[in-house]
Amino acid sequence: MNKLSETSTRSCSVAVVGGGPAGLALAAELKRLGVNDVVVLEREAHAGGIPRHCGHYPFGVREFGRLLKGPDYARKNVKTALDLGVEIRLETTVTSLHPNGRLSLSTPTGREELKVDRVVLCTGVRESSRAQRLISGDRPLGIMSTGALQSLVYLQGMQPFKNPVILGSELVSFSSIDTCRHLGMRPVAMIEEQNRIVTHRILQTYLVVRGVPLFVSAKSLKIVGRGRVEAIEFIDAHGDLKRLETDGVIISGRFRPEAALLQHSHLEVDPGSGGPVIDQFGRCSDPSYYSAGNLLRPAETAGWCWREGVATAKWITEDLVEQGKKASVEDVKLTILDPAIQFILPQRLSLSKRVGGMDKMQIGLKQPSSGVLQASINDNCIWSARIKGHPVRRIQKPLAEVLKKESGANVKFTIRRDL
Repeated sequence: MNKLSETSTRSCSVAVVGGGPAGLALAAELKRLGVNDVVVLEREAHAGGIPRHCGHYPFGVREFGRLLKGPDYARKNVKTALDLGVEIRLETTVTSLHPNGRLSLSTPTGREELKVDRVVLCTGVRESSRAQRLISGDRPLGIMSTGALQSLVYLQGMQPFKNPVILGSELVSFSSIDTCRHLGMRPVAMIEEQNRIVTHRILQTYLVVRGVPLFVSAKSLKIVGRGRVEAIEFIDAHGDLKRLETDGVIISGRFRPEAALLQHSHLEVDPGSGGPVIDQFGRCSDPSYYSAGNLLRPAETAGWCWREGVATAKWITEDLVEQGKKASVEDVKLTILDPAIQFILPQRLSLSKRVGGMDKMQIGLKQPSSGVLQASINDNCIWSARIKGHPVRRIQKPLAEVLKKESGANVKFTIRRDL
């Protein structure tokens, strides 16, 4: 029999799926806390995640007390994990998630079954494609995501175009300006479909400094070009047809969780976030599985994911120590009733004698909203707080009052609008 057709079997204490900031920090912290046999499964030829492609500052200040560029930050995370005894398996793809911590793998040496006490999903996010953003027009060369641009520029030293247009105004969109400058490319403009930039307005000054015009409230975007990109057309804020000559288009942001594994698994998925449903300890619907990092919600910074990985490692370690002890757990589901709310994280709460876990909930919005966020059980308001925010902005509120409610009833969230 061909050895590549055989399926080998092994086991370990914790398998971390994904070798980005969250996964590497989590694995390193598990080793610090005394967990043996921790394995990181990374499908690429190198671990480190998205920062490997980001040849600019700032990374690592809070994590390592040093200002680092993305590739240096990625190498630091990898080295830290390896020095602590974490096994990092490269070019290893998880093909299936099975109940009770069993994984099917595709490895350079063939298929493998891995039996794990705890699995942690840290597969991160990806940018929305042109098709997902419904951008019309021709199909020429010169259209790519920020991630693809960064890979070409920083890993291969290639200049895919000279004067691109940037579609989107999230933090990653501003990062693409720095990526362009690395090889002498000069963006023609930044185009945003909303009526203001998505990230914080203070960064709009950066566009002025770099000489990049901003167009907001753009509609009906159309890419023009035969062999390669020649122009982009759109309806501007005044209702006029605008045409910008360009040789490339960077489609940036609108991150989506890298959740293909979840779609064909037994784990519960939150339709709002696109990631797994978790409790305040990061535990999925199958208690053998946990999750951390941007798979949970698109998209936070590398530093945020790193710290989330460290916190989740502590909860997993406590869980491993307590495994085998049967403790009654009552789950409370957090239910969204308001169409302006995209997701609330965590999506459920485990009410037991176990202490710790997240002390704040994270709220993601579908549209700009201002008012009072209310949590209710059986039409009785148990907690409320003012909320004002925009999509893709971090909004956090305390979980303490909701956790105090010893009830199996669902907690329902709405927003009472300001008049």
